[in-house]
Amino acid sequence: MKMLFLGDVVGRGGRAAVIDRLPGLREAWKLDFVVVNGENATSGNGLSPAHAQEILAAGADCITLGDHAFDQRDMLTYIEKEPRIIRPINFAKGAPGKGFRVFNAPGGRKVLVAQVLGQVFMKRPFDDPFSAIEHVTKAHPLGGLVQASLVDIHCEATSEKMGMGHWLDGKVSVAVGTHTHVPTGDAQILPGGTAFQADAGMCGDYNSVIGMEKAEPLRRFITGMGKGRFTPATGEATISGLYVETDDRTGKATAVKMVRVGGRLEASGPA
Repeated sequence: MKMLFLGDVVGRGGRAAVIDRLPGLREAWKLDFVVVNGENATSGNGLSPAHAQEILAAGADCITLGDHAFDQRDMLTYIEKEPRIIRPINFAKGAPGKGFRVFNAPGGRKVLVAQVLGQVFMKRPFDDPFSAIEHVTKAHPLGGLVQASLVDIHCEATSEKMGMGHWLDGKVSVAVGTHTHVPTGDAQILPGGTAFQADAGMCGDYNSVIGMEKAEPLRRFITGMGKGRFTPATGEATISGLYVETDDRTGKATAVKMVRVGGRLEASGPA
């Protein structure tokens, strides 16, 4: 199976890049399944139903969220109506929506998608991500009921994402980090057959401070005082993510490649 994961979509520029380029990438790379993290797609904070529909219409099979899952209040009710949107499995108890789901892929194949939130350096305490995801991986073993599985690891600390990746090795097809908006150069297949990257990066303008216009973040770094709100940068965006090929029989990854398309970063993707 050929899968594509795209990192955090940031603001109007990130949305426009994904909506414009994803249909062509699906065709050119003959993709079977696409997952997009959309938690910063609406003004940099959360995801609105209208913007979710635009990303899905562009070719995403599933959208994952994160700690900003419900910053857009309409998502509280919309997520119950749209099964293709996944919130973190260890979010607040009683939160609407689901933290994992099994999706259909071409040829009658099944794909599990789940998301977990980290605990290190996060603003609020979330339930233990390791125990939260454990029952899901046990119920959907590689080579069993699903042909492939992907876990979006939404964490602040790279060490926590790496720890989760190694813990998931051999249990899922893909373990990929999000949240910090900067792509790490460690895309690899771990010893147990799981494709891993500590952070997929963002789909946004990299002439910025993690996707935001530079002036306000720099002011806060230099003076310790804020004057205005963070606003997403609007220059040409780079689509950043991870391309993975998996074996339908075993569910293990057979190929992995960092993805960078458009914008300021060096281009990368499957040959």
